[in-house]
Amino acid sequence: MYRDLARYYDLIYSWKDYEREASELKKLFSEYKRSAGARLLDVACGTGLHIKHLRDEYSCTGIDVNEEILEVARANVKGMEFIRADMTSFNLGMKFDVVTCLFSSIGYVRTYRNLRKTFQNFAGHLVEGGAAFVEPWFTKEVYDVGRPSMTTFDGEDVKIARLNTSEIQGDLSIMEMHYLVAERGKGVRHYVDRHELGLFEVDETLKIMEESGLESQFKSEGLMPGRGLYIGIKKKIPFFSTYSFLHLDLMHGCDQDLEWCRELGCRDSADIGEIH
Repeated sequence: MYRDLARYYDLIYSWKDYEREASELKKLFSEYKRSAGARLLDVACGTGLHIKHLRDEYSCTGIDVNEEILEVARANVKGMEFIRADMTSFNLGMKFDVVTCLFSSIGYVRTYRNLRKTFQNFAGHLVEGGAAFVEPWFTKEVYDVGRPSMTTFDGEDVKIARLNTSEIQGDLSIMEMHYLVAERGKGVRHYVDRHELGLFEVDETLKIMEESGLESQFKSEGLMPGRGLYIGIKKKIPFFSTYSFLHLDLMHGCDQDLEWCRELGCRDSADIGEIH
């Protein structure tokens, strides 16, 4: 996605008010975050324009799966760390007070299985009392199948028209986006960019968040009309039983279990048996 189009991304979304959204997010952080720190991870950070307006109050790190997009982010926001990583499997070896995943990027995990892995990652990268803020894609009930859509950018040296219709296959929304890009000295080029996003239901998403260790809620009024916002606060780590460790070993893998164990005071894997 966007690989050949990364240099045009900010033009295509020039209508988006990142500064306003960042201001609203800061208010939400103050309202919901219970930890004292100010470390922020922006997951699927795109070209870094949310971070650009959050960096004055937070120490920010951005991750995205698309290296071409990250190159734009590094040019947009100097001095911040941008890392290539997949939201379903990243492990940064550090924890944050805030995790954001905005502009409906969570939809790109496509399946509930991946959604669960992603929220487990978010919870695993939050300090106790830290908060995740996730802007969802649409549910199947409200997704407008067949709707034609057009976005344009009318610059002096670059003009862009993007058109698509929408369809559903199973629990996926499918958009095959066609771009016409007219650029001074380069003629007119045609690109096709296919996007597949999961249509996740609110109740099931909240259940997954709770099971991932996040005290969760859904706000119907979010940053963009019709999207809403999930908020999840990292719960206090419980005193696990031996059964719980065995269950988590199957769910998450030994490395993450040992990390949680160390948060409870274990020195190494041999200590697991000593705390039960």
